[in-house]
Amino acid sequence: MTELPKNWVMANLGNLADFVMGQAPPGSASNSEGVGTPFVKAGEFGLDRPVIREWTTKPLKMATADDVLICVVGATSGKLNLGADCAIGRSVAAIRPSNGLEQLYLYNFLKTKVEELRAGSTGTAQGVISKQMLSEINVPFAPHAEQRRIVAKVDGLTARTARTRKDLDRIPTLIARYKERLLELATLGELTAEWRLKNDLPNPRVSELGDLATELKYGSSSKSLGEGKVPVLRMGNIQDGKLDWTDLKYTSDEGEIEKFRLVSGDVLFNRTNSPELVGKTALYDGEREAIYAGYLIRVRCGPMLMPQFLTYCLNSPSGRAYSWDVKTDGVSQSNINAKKLAAFTFPLPSMKEQAEIVQLIETSFTWLDRLAADHAVANRLLPKLDAAILGKAFRGDLVPQAPNDEPASVLLERIEAERAAAPTQKRVRKTRIPTAPREIRTMAKNLHEALAEAGGWISAQDAFQRCGIGSGASTEEIEELYAELRSLDKDGKLETEAVNDKHGRKLHDRLRLKAA
Repeated sequence: MTELPKNWVMANLGNLADFVMGQAPPGSASNSEGVGTPFVKAGEFGLDRPVIREWTTKPLKMATADDVLICVVGATSGKLNLGADCAIGRSVAAIRPSNGLEQLYLYNFLKTKVEELRAGSTGTAQGVISKQMLSEINVPFAPHAEQRRIVAKVDGLTARTARTRKDLDRIPTLIARYKERLLELATLGELTAEWRLKNDLPNPRVSELGDLATELKYGSSSKSLGEGKVPVLRMGNIQDGKLDWTDLKYTSDEGEIEKFRLVSGDVLFNRTNSPELVGKTALYDGEREAIYAGYLIRVRCGPMLMPQFLTYCLNSPSGRAYSWDVKTDGVSQSNINAKKLAAFTFPLPSMKEQAEIVQLIETSFTWLDRLAADHAVANRLLPKLDAAILGKAFRGDLVPQAPNDEPASVLLERIEAERAAAPTQKRVRKTRIPTAPREIRTMAKNLHEALAEAGGWISAQDAFQRCGIGSGASTEEIEELYAELRSLDKDGKLETEAVNDKHGRKLHDRLRLKAA
């Protein structure tokens, strides 16, 4: 770290704060009716403060509104919230600042340490941030008055970025609405009404697609493969009115390739999908050789219909409304057959006007897509701006130092003296059978034996239970178990593997001992 300002000092968080490691109350004592003490777990963390959804009549570990809460177990480890008067579960720790350390100063500083804490907590199953890790965090400790100035300045600057983020969040919706409106005006003939009159062209006439297309044909029903000679375009490859070539299946069947080969200008209509997506359409422009799957209908246009214009008509609000009206709904999917697609009616302008409409739409869409790209860049930069603000704050570069401020070293000495003089708080424990704690610790130290007894893969949760880690286990007991997990992993004795659902989302980790 760069050199600190004159009146600052670097201090371990353990010298500036106390830590309350959470513990889960009995499940039978929890409720969602508001009876008892608010109960916070990692899942209740909100934007800045917890969202209270659960209560307990038997709280074990308590936080206060003046604390900083941090998730200490699992994928959300390192996530922060300001405190609340509540009980905390074992996935949460409360950091309680001493007199002289501002809560918001600590909260903002810890935001700069989230990734470091998360990386340090990565274990074999679920990462754990221990009390020791928290205690050893080095805090650039500013004079008390300067802490308050820093907090006020950070709040003012980040409030501006928050407003900017809120405004930016509206842009994708505005772009989508603008595109919809543009397509509606264009395909109804309103966008080019004056142009048409100026060029002495006839008004659009309502026509049926079946009278204008030379072919409406279903795609291949053969099973496609992960590898092959030619891509098979499927319904998932139609995205936002365009073809997406990133998630492809293939075929090498020459008969299928010959029968369903696409040519430039083919319009692909998605005939089977969810009710919201059925009817989405894209134009094949000959980008690469391809065929199409059975959930698509290929439309080939006759001489009076431009493929680009038809694509815009089917994706317009009127076209989407037609798909919604004529679809046949099944259990989870809807269908539109070729006969219904052929009956689609729309205003058909002259070929010259169709070309003008297509050019106007494409010019506007190009500008809107550029705007969307700029929005994405701005969205990526905003978190970096917030990080830069905090970086400057804790280097002492955000606000000027006041020479009359009490030096942080003096404040630190007073905090340490007050902490040393404070009576040790007695811990209230439930009466236990004397051998119970020893049994849990012994079981945790015998994780190797528990995995050996399993004889193969076992979920991390099952492994924990076999080691005595149940719903009432303390964070210290969990830390002890993870210490052994890390030791087994470091010694090369442990294998871990993620278990995912059919969509590829992680469900849990499983463990087993490596074969000798």
